[in-house]
Amino acid sequence: MTRGGNKVLTELSPEQRRDWLRLIRTENVGPVTFRRLLNRFGSAAAALDNLPRLSQMGGRSAPLTPPSLTRIEDEIATTEQLGGRFVAMGETGYPDLLNYIAGAPPLLMIKGGRNLNWDRSVGIVGARNASAAGQRMTKIVAGELGDAGYTVISGLARGIDAAAHKASLATGTVAVLAGGLDRIYPDENVPLAEAIVDHGGALVSEMPLGWEPRARDFPRRNRLVSGLSLGVVVIEAAKRSGSLITARLALEQNREVFAVPGSPLDPRSEGANSLIQQGAMLITGAADIIETLRHADPSQKVLFEDDEMGEFAFDGMEGDAEDMPAPDARMRLMAALSVTPVPVDALIQQTGLSAGAVQIILLEFDLAGRLEWGSGQLVSLRQ
Repeated sequence: MTRGGNKVLTELSPEQRRDWLRLIRTENVGPVTFRRLLNRFGSAAAALDNLPRLSQMGGRSAPLTPPSLTRIEDEIATTEQLGGRFVAMGETGYPDLLNYIAGAPPLLMIKGGRNLNWDRSVGIVGARNASAAGQRMTKIVAGELGDAGYTVISGLARGIDAAAHKASLATGTVAVLAGGLDRIYPDENVPLAEAIVDHGGALVSEMPLGWEPRARDFPRRNRLVSGLSLGVVVIEAAKRSGSLITARLALEQNREVFAVPGSPLDPRSEGANSLIQQGAMLITGAADIIETLRHADPSQKVLFEDDEMGEFAFDGMEGDAEDMPAPDARMRLMAALSVTPVPVDALIQQTGLSAGAVQIILLEFDLAGRLEWGSGQLVSLRQ
């Protein structure tokens, strides 16, 4: 994996890959929880062994059960039959830009894209009901970026996304999916997805095979669109839209945000114009983007605490004795939590517990499905 600009690349064994996939496919285990488990127990296998105990200590009535090994082996085999592959964080095929975002997926399913330039990439997003002018502008910008050696990233949605992919087929484009690799959405873009792969581009997903995208899966996808990009371009977006979510995520990930101005009379331009008012760079063509990104380096800003980005190997250590929770520690921490997000540091100060004990109990509560995590290490009780 990459840390602080230093790459430590490893290849998982087949057994480790199965364990990683079992762990990330377990209920209540997301990318951040995955990291915490591996940092605590040293391996996915050890984490899997401890899941039932941890989840019950966190208040779950029935122990958390990972998917069966047979189910995981079937998913791996079916993915390979579809022409896809699993790439783990830390392996040579894992997109490097994702190493610098919080909550990066431990495993990605990728179809195609073996010869893409993943390090020089720009995201393009915008309205699904795009105007003819918006689609034309997208075609110009995406085409010029491709000619300049940039890979175009988008979400395979109708409108601006589809126009960006089509304009960069010959030079390389990546479609990030909200569903499984075998669940292309919308259906009308299935031929476009096939064309992307046929032209050397890639389809990317972190979701299981067979997963039908839900409304809440699209913001999750959007963080990967921005995370895979040095910068994100917004071309036509309503004031409340997924494109503005992608722009916000890009800013949180220390990526550049660009916007194409539009008519104040067109609701589809309201979001992009608002971004410009808030400081996004106004662009009139790809040259503005290329000049700004010439020296872009997301690795220069650390986006997470050291314990979140620690290496995935701690020799199976289970924490120091002073970090083990006292008998009443869980009750004290639960009393300090509410549906209002608070920093973890505030919980440590309020409860008087050690940082290690608080992290252990929060991990237990998380596995029991009782917590919601926000950016900046904010945590709250799940409503």
